[in-house]
Amino acid sequence: MSQTEYYISITGLRLRHWTMTPRFWWHALGAMRQARAATGNLSAQARRINGVHHTVSVWQDRDAMLRYLRSGAHLRAMRVFPRIATGAVAGYSARHAPPWADVAAILADRGRWV
Repeated sequence: MSQTEYYISITGLRLRHWTMTPRFWWHALGAMRQARAATGNLSAQARRINGVHHTVSVWQDRDAMLRYLRSGAHLRAMRVFPRIATGAVAGYSARHAPPWADVAAILADRGRWV
């Protein structure tokens, strides 16, 4: 097992109303494309669990994640986010991404509502 610690970023977003679905997907797909191509990104995945749209991404370090967060499609998505969805975010250092079965509990324990 790797001894290297990575920066893990988790989000859980719930749409404010079903009519926000097209707008959500427009921004989500752009942000995911950007994340997967970002320098320092090792993995970016998304799943819908119990009606909540989750992402889990693994970064070389927090600085790499912040460069992604503050630019491009993700920045545009954050600007419109309050009108589209509610949710929580969590970030922490670890040796590997959590299993999907643990994501909701991690957000409940470590998450910050946005």
